[in-house]
Amino acid sequence: MAKVLVTGATGFIGGRLVPALLEDGHDVRAMTRRPDAYDGPGQPVQGDVHEAGTLAPALEGIDVAVYLIHSLDDNDFESKDAKAARAFGLAAAACGVKQIVYLGGLGSDDQDLSAHLRSRREVEHILGEAGVPVTAMRAAVVVGHGGISWELTRQLVKNLPMMVVPRWAVTPTQPIGIGDAVAYLAGVVDNDEALGRTFEIGGADRVTYLEMMQQAAEEMHGRRLPIKTVPVLTPGLSSRWIALVTDVDTTTAKNLIDSMSTEVVVDDHSIDDLVPRDVLTYRQSVRRALDDAAADTSSA
Repeated sequence: MAKVLVTGATGFIGGRLVPALLEDGHDVRAMTRRPDAYDGPGQPVQGDVHEAGTLAPALEGIDVAVYLIHSLDDNDFESKDAKAARAFGLAAAACGVKQIVYLGGLGSDDQDLSAHLRSRREVEHILGEAGVPVTAMRAAVVVGHGGISWELTRQLVKNLPMMVVPRWAVTPTQPIGIGDAVAYLAGVVDNDEALGRTFEIGGADRVTYLEMMQQAAEEMHGRRLPIKTVPVLTPGLSSRWIALVTDVDTTTAKNLIDSMSTEVVVDDHSIDDLVPRDVLTYRQSVRRALDDAAADTSSA
């Protein structure tokens, strides 16, 4: 088993990946800016990808580093994420790390990718520039309690009696449940067959964003949501509207919406040979997210 560092260990995905890796028998360090406040599993270690000097101590003796960092809440996220990835890749190489696992975004290289998706693709390449083999896992929307994309959908469906959406609402996507995403990530950690490779991961069905909202409404309220599609609604206007009815900040909302006009579906199924798994449909992932939220409320 490997010594694994998980960045973003307190986040939506990292907080679920750490216990999964421990269950698989790995020795796990949970990297956080405030280790004294960390109360999760694994060994907390101080580190900040935006403070290069903190990375070597966190990476010392590590075999595999899982990189789950992005800065969507920053207007200058592209340069900020590129700088952080470069520092992390250099530190990982200097410390003898054997593999970096990175969760990026789906989307074909020949598409006109959004700034968000271009940044994810750039980070993939930068992480490996210093020589550490990168395993890039590309996903679309990850659905689960506490995830930004799911919260955006849930709060819109909860707070609006009807919705007006632009044409991007009919763009196909392939969302994946958080449990499936974590299982795929754990499956490529310390896996020699995954070194230097890119994998596409998704749920069991392809849906449009409009269908995602309709299925969420049916699961939450037992009814369909009246939705009208309009020809023009800019990302800036959409994000300000979303900020009025959800607690997702305007910058993050705009960066997410910018990507919704790009088709993001799985075309390469090679992950099935390496990590065979029966994945959930979007509707099943929604039910799981709602059940997890209810469990959190009852235990609070």
